[in-house]
Amino acid sequence: MTAPWLRAFRYLRRMAHAMVGLPSYDAYLGHMAAHHPERKPMDYRAFFRDRQQARYGGKGGGRCC
Repeated sequence: MTAPWLRAFRYLRRMAHAMVGLPSYDAYLGHMAAHHPERKPMDYRAFFRDRQQARYGGKGGGRCC
């Protein structure tokens, strides 16, 4: 059984990540396993870079400021 303070911490961390638009790597892994089992998922660093680039833009896209 998980301690109540640890459950609260995990919940608050998930909520904070959602508020700033940081997607869940665990959710990504679950999606890849369920929908694309033939493809190798990105590691955490590549996933984070990909999501940052998608959010803030990269070559020829993204925010103006």
